[in-house]
Amino acid sequence: MIQMKILATFLLLVVINISPPVARSQDQQVVPYTLADRDRAIRMEARMEALEAKMDAKFSAVDTKFDAMNTKFDAMFDSVNKRIDYLFWMMGVMVALILFILGYIIWDRRTALKPALDKAEAADYRSLCLTRALRDYAKDHPDLANFLKIHGLL
Repeated sequence: MIQMKILATFLLLVVINISPPVARSQDQQVVPYTLADRDRAIRMEARMEALEAKMDAKFSAVDTKFDAMNTKFDAMFDSVNKRIDYLFWMMGVMVALILFILGYIIWDRRTALKPALDKAEAADYRSLCLTRALRDYAKDHPDLANFLKIHGLL
């Protein structure tokens, strides 16, 4: 199958190469290149060069405008970046202040509770001492011992 395709392709190429060139018809005539054609080609070339120069000038003007826009965009993005940096800095300050306030609240509560805890501890110690003294005194006085038993202190 593949050999058949190769053979068909080869034969087609041979037939194409052997075929005679297309002959010109009698209606077609060769027109010589005249001086007017040469002048016309020169004028066309001059016009093309002038058009090319104009296009180059326009492109350079567009390039300068794009460069100006790029500098404006760069300046705008720089100012936005500065604002974002300022925003991050301010958020950092706010977080630091919040942490400071939380630390101060914890310190203040401990400081405020310390005297109260000391007083409660002193009162507990006094009541323990008073209870011991009353128990010792109740050993010699039976009516006090009866009273302490009623209230659950003995």
